[in-house]
Amino acid sequence: MTTTKEEMKSLVEKDRDNVWHHISAYNDKNPPMVVKSGEGAWITDHNGNRYLDAMSGLWCVNVGYGRDELAEVAYEQMKKIAYVPMTQSHEPAILLAEKLNEMLGDDYKIFYSNSGSDANEVAFKLARQYHQQNGEPSRYKFISRYRAYHGNSMGALAATGQAVRKFKYEPLAPGFLHIAPPDNYRRPAGQSVEEHNIQRAQEFEEKIIWEQKDTIAGIIMEPLITGGGILIPHPVYLEKVQEICNRHGVLLIIDEVICGFGRTGKAFGHQHFNLKPDIITMAKGLTSAYLPLSVTAIRKDIYEKFDTGEENSHFRHINTFGGNPAACAVALKNLEIIEKENLVEQSAELGKRLQKELASLKDHPYVGDIRGLGFLLGIELVENKETKMPASNARVAKIIGECKGNGLIIGRNGDTVAGYNNILTLSPPLSCTDEDLDFIISVIKKVFRENAA
Repeated sequence: MTTTKEEMKSLVEKDRDNVWHHISAYNDKNPPMVVKSGEGAWITDHNGNRYLDAMSGLWCVNVGYGRDELAEVAYEQMKKIAYVPMTQSHEPAILLAEKLNEMLGDDYKIFYSNSGSDANEVAFKLARQYHQQNGEPSRYKFISRYRAYHGNSMGALAATGQAVRKFKYEPLAPGFLHIAPPDNYRRPAGQSVEEHNIQRAQEFEEKIIWEQKDTIAGIIMEPLITGGGILIPHPVYLEKVQEICNRHGVLLIIDEVICGFGRTGKAFGHQHFNLKPDIITMAKGLTSAYLPLSVTAIRKDIYEKFDTGEENSHFRHINTFGGNPAACAVALKNLEIIEKENLVEQSAELGKRLQKELASLKDHPYVGDIRGLGFLLGIELVENKETKMPASNARVAKIIGECKGNGLIIGRNGDTVAGYNNILTLSPPLSCTDEDLDFIISVIKKVFRENAA
């Protein structure tokens, strides 16, 4: 069905009159892109313009757009049974839980929700109740890191270390503490990357001691900070954090919402490191965003503490749409595609080539650092390479706008910490072809070449 220019004009006007867009400045004069279709790594807007979506939507369309098999499996499941509350069960939920344990290489109980925020809220509630029922009722606090994002609900936002995201919404849920992340680019002069990461990891232990260790329930972290600026730790960092958690009886919660399902070149980001998380949260690439679904995976020995036989000892949390049969069926098919097409391995290979081809940008006067893991890349822009002064909002926006003008959508770490929203981000579909990657590289090089002065 073809949409005429007049119909599209009417659609844009209706959008302006009725839709409040996410994380967007108030602006009635600059209408958003109205996306009509997608195929592979590409989307097409209402004017017929095509763009390579190098952000996979919001870090999530891992297998690319237009997958008929995902639409078909959802349709078939909806015809059988469209809804079952997870107070009961259904076959796709059971098979998906089994598959996730296979991918994790461990033994977890799987709790279903709708989004990454939901999954992290579940993790916080579970951890607090676990400690209550494990004889340590004083443990209620969580430690996370500045610059990290863990969700937009009141608990998940409290865990988030991005002040701009919280501004005007506080006070949030109590009991959330923060420490600095390992920022290898901005580490002190004369300090090695390994030394910097050991120091940052030790700050978790310092915080635990200063706060009285018997009050600390858990530490939550992404394997690498994604939306806060693509901050990638040295392996020693996460290993030290694991040791600290074990030593002090603190649960380690790993947020795999973005890093999971091949994004980093392994099935899960934490598998790059010597980690055994107590709780793992996941969403986004679980269904490649074709339907909403998230998971909180809980180690089975923690789950067993919810079987005390006492009143109110069960986990009293319910989610109307969590574990929807169609969403679980889509997730299973999505994971099948990832395996069949070797997209985890492809993510690693595409990422290596992307970093290699863009390494020359480090000589650009406004590029301070380039960092990535798997098919995930951050380019930190600065005004001065010597002082590492973050690039202005105008400079960052100009690069993004010119990439879009050349048919390439990239992102940034927007609305995080004032003055430090200067990192360009790329998170393309893992299904990108060699030609897609050539296009990404050529556009970025062209735009930076034209912005060298």
